[in-house]
Amino acid sequence: MTDETPRLPRVRVTASGSARVPRPATRGFALPGHAPDEADDVFSRGLVRAQLRLAIGCVAAFLVVAGAFAVAIAALPALGDPVLFGVPLSWLAQAYGFYPLILVFALIFVRAAARNERRYRHLADPGSDA
Repeated sequence: MTDETPRLPRVRVTASGSARVPRPATRGFALPGHAPDEADDVFSRGLVRAQLRLAIGCVAAFLVVAGAFAVAIAALPALGDPVLFGVPLSWLAQAYGFYPLILVFALIFVRAAARNERRYRHLADPGSDA
């Protein structure tokens, strides 16, 4: 069975350089079912700044506490005397003592970040009691 219809020439389709996809007017985060406006942009920038301040504060506090912990281990030569499983106690404290510190600071950060986001949601949509 042969097809007697003429073939159409191939056409190359390209996008023009002037056709751009429009970007949203705001860069902020909008709540579901809520049209973004200028206030949302202000609130979202405030949220980002608050989260950045929180992150920098947590890292700085962790470094101070971790440094104090390391100095305390180095300053107490009595920790080098006891040996557990052939390893000095000061080495074990340095090897495993930082993990509880990391966990505590991680929990503090997560709780504070969630509190910041709840405050943002309350400011952005005061009608809901979320």
